[in-house]
Amino acid sequence: MRISYDRDADILMIEISDEDVDYAEEAGPMIIHFSKNGKPVLIEILDASEFLAEITKISMKAKNKELIEAQI
Repeated sequence: MRISYDRDADILMIEISDEDVDYAEEAGPMIIHFSKNGKPVLIEILDASEFLAEITKISMKAKNKELIEAQI
């Protein structure tokens, strides 16, 4: 797995596999690239700085030894 960030385009890329990309689908702020077999190969997170800023707003609270995720 390789992770890279293009600062100029503000795209975070997560390469999951070395397989060839056959097609891609957009899912919200992400573009997911798939192999011929439908296996995810690459995930691109568009506007990554904004996406990561929202993720960091999520707080976790411990309650009775269970983790509860706060709403964004």
